[in-house]
Amino acid sequence: MAADHAIAADGLRKRFGDPGGGGKLALDGFGLTVPAGTVHGLLGPNGAGKTTAVRALTTLLRYDEGRAEICGLDVARRPDEVRGLIGLTGQYAAVDEQLSGRQNLVMFGTFHGLGRRGARRRADELLERFGLTEAAGRNAGQYSGGMRRRLDLAASMVRVPRVLFLDEPTTGLDPRSRNQVWDTVRSLVAGGTTVLLTTQYLEEADQLADRISVIDAGRIAAEGTADELKARLGGARIEVVVRDFADLAGVTQLLARVAGPGARTESDPDTRRASVPVSDHVAALTGVARALHEAGITVEDIGTRRPTLDEAFLHLTGHTTDAGKERAA
Repeated sequence: MAADHAIAADGLRKRFGDPGGGGKLALDGFGLTVPAGTVHGLLGPNGAGKTTAVRALTTLLRYDEGRAEICGLDVARRPDEVRGLIGLTGQYAAVDEQLSGRQNLVMFGTFHGLGRRGARRRADELLERFGLTEAAGRNAGQYSGGMRRRLDLAASMVRVPRVLFLDEPTTGLDPRSRNQVWDTVRSLVAGGTTVLLTTQYLEEADQLADRISVIDAGRIAAEGTADELKARLGGARIEVVVRDFADLAGVTQLLARVAGPGARTESDPDTRRASVPVSDHVAALTGVARALHEAGITVEDIGTRRPTLDEAFLHLTGHTTDAGKERAA
């Protein structure tokens, strides 16, 4: 495995339950590599194997087959040394809500052997870094969701980790709190920390990750940058929203003519929207606008857009994430 990779895994398999009775195969040949100083997104729905992979890589779960390394250290053979290099923030805040923010961080610092004085100094540094100084004396139970997640992130940074695992860190947060956590992650990476981020939120992966691995049924289904994954669906699409539903069929045919032979148009009666993929979106958009004018069709909107990460994920796995289902509901 390459020395410049902060995380490297190859052929990881993990089966839960009685192996003789079949059991559940949570990891099925899982593998990835994460260069140092980057954010790598692990994207997939519930049950895909994201959390199992994180637990295996962080020494919390012994895998059945394969090999994994953190900063060149074998996870299975040298777990104590690996734990000294990593931090982990799970899906739910692990802080004590009966203690203040400062007391929580001092407690974690003491656990990590910093001593009372060192723990207090490190707590104050982290409170300032994560924008929690004014709330330091309040019980964590009085914090907002976003503040609790930032406190949880601060706790994972008491001993500065070379590699930080974030397992769905923004689940259940409102957009403002989610943005605060994103800003925190960016600042950690700027300071040299490598981050493996598991998420159901495609926008989160799009915003933060240098590269993304799509996991499905315990194995990597695809990997690349967000743009590379989107490119698997082709180039841009021209979309037209008609004002009169009666014009939808005609506009769909018009798009097919402008796009050329073999173009696959789509139409949605509910939104009165028709679309078609194109290679040269500027020329195609000009042609569609001209054809609409000549046909005397009035539209509410016309424009081009690139494929979304949601569409790429659906194309790669055959289903959407639970977060996507919530947005569609």
